[in-house]
Amino acid sequence: MWYHDKSPRIHGVGGIRPQGRNFGESWWARRWIQVIESFDVGGRLGRGRTYARAGQVLSIDVQPGIIKAKVQGSRPTPYVVTIQVARLEDRNWKQLTAALNAKALYTAKLLAGGMPEEIETVAKDAGVPLFPTTANDLKTDCNCPDWSNPCKHVAAVYYIVAETLNRDPFLLLKLRGLEREALVKSLVPAKSTGLMLTTVRDPIAEVDAKTFWRPRVLVSDFSPGRVPTVSGTILLRLGPIPFWRCTSPIADALKPIYSAVSASCGNSLTSSMS
Repeated sequence: MWYHDKSPRIHGVGGIRPQGRNFGESWWARRWIQVIESFDVGGRLGRGRTYARAGQVLSIDVQPGIIKAKVQGSRPTPYVVTIQVARLEDRNWKQLTAALNAKALYTAKLLAGGMPEEIETVAKDAGVPLFPTTANDLKTDCNCPDWSNPCKHVAAVYYIVAETLNRDPFLLLKLRGLEREALVKSLVPAKSTGLMLTTVRDPIAEVDAKTFWRPRVLVSDFSPGRVPTVSGTILLRLGPIPFWRCTSPIADALKPIYSAVSASCGNSLTSSMS
């Protein structure tokens, strides 16, 4: 039965508005939209996008296996929308976590709160689909009078799901039946998988207060460098200095000092080697 509600929709006060035109820029949010639109479920998706962008979805709650939302339509009381997704079994999650633990880099990203894009491929190879594969994977219900599946209210929730996933990627796993805490507990830390993390030495922590002020022992086989034959070479490399205000170039003015220092170093070197 075809139904068309000619009544204008009531503006959704305090509704969820997408942060961007694309309902999230993350790969998993884009992937959700791509999957939903690939099902070719009819023209209601277009009206659902309009509803979602207008903030008509008032609330959304993602729980394992089910999404519940309220959508403001043309009637004063918001419509109640539910979308059911099959929860994966424990054996499926064990297969996925085993596959992830074999990839130390992916494990490290997940433990750091990220969602590596490769996880979809890893999950698919493990026989654990993260996203719905067909329209039949989504069981929808709305208490509006439109019998279309999906109606525009359900379609609006589809898009706001993407926006919600964009803010928290682990909700995708939660929807399929795996809580974030359970995933973290099942992952092996990177050091246990052979991924070596680079650490920075703290020289202050290595200082011994008892020996810090004692004279250091010089290396016995230290060989000092040769005394340069031309003094002041660094000044020659620098060239003219803009703020120098003397009449003679800075290299000429400081050359006697550099020559004296070179001569002094040469005398000390000769004495140490004799």
